[in-house]
Amino acid sequence: MSLVAEAFVSQIAAAEPWPENATLYQQLKGEQILLSDNAASLAVQAFLQMCNLPVKVVCRANAEYMSPSGKVPFIHVGNQVVSELGPIVQFVKAKGHSLSDGLDEVQKAEMKAYMELVNNMLLTAELYLQWCDEATVGEITHARYGSPYPWPLNHILAYQKQWEVKRKMKAIGWGNKTLDQVLEDVDQCCQALSQRLGTQPYFFNKQPTELDALVFGHLYTILTTQLTNDELSEKVKNYSNLLAFCRRIEQHYFEDRGKGSSSIRSS
Repeated sequence: MSLVAEAFVSQIAAAEPWPENATLYQQLKGEQILLSDNAASLAVQAFLQMCNLPVKVVCRANAEYMSPSGKVPFIHVGNQVVSELGPIVQFVKAKGHSLSDGLDEVQKAEMKAYMELVNNMLLTAELYLQWCDEATVGEITHARYGSPYPWPLNHILAYQKQWEVKRKMKAIGWGNKTLDQVLEDVDQCCQALSQRLGTQPYFFNKQPTELDALVFGHLYTILTTQLTNDELSEKVKNYSNLLAFCRRIEQHYFEDRGKGSSSIRSS
């Protein structure tokens, strides 16, 4: 999108208040959505909760194909459709809602660096586990990804997606990594996040930012998703302050607002 077009969209967004019927779309919760997409969706839900902006979560089998970027989640607000956390943060900011306005320029740069770390390490590790670890692919990924579709389309779509992800892994240098190496990367990422968080309630002290929403989305989903073994979640469980961080956000932004944990796992 050109700068002129972005400015025009921002003006339109800013002119309209946040509607009560804003909708977030993701894949089917119980039988289809995979770890990485579930984490991305939860990160956006947490961000909107932190901004005190209501959104209804709607599950659709074809959500990935409905999205303008081909990725979930995406939100439908008024006549605007926006996908993925970064663009959604900018869209919400254009409406006058920002979690990071209180940060100085150095802190904003640090926040972006840690968000890149999460996307480069945790998200990539989730994709690797889903599509490159043979046990997970065979027991979980193919069946879930293709579940809404009849044979042979279910197999065709799953193999097509697997080919796309494996090609991406090769391009970024993850193609020849072992599962142990990927788990070590996850551990190093968690260690860095744990050290940055320290004893603070949020990464930048008392108020959450989009970094908190992103980290929560990934860590909470890793902790609550059943895989072929517990190796991935055990890496997160090694850091007590990250566990407390996840519980804090779950309780304050989901349970305390009458949503209950089921809203995270749900609609």
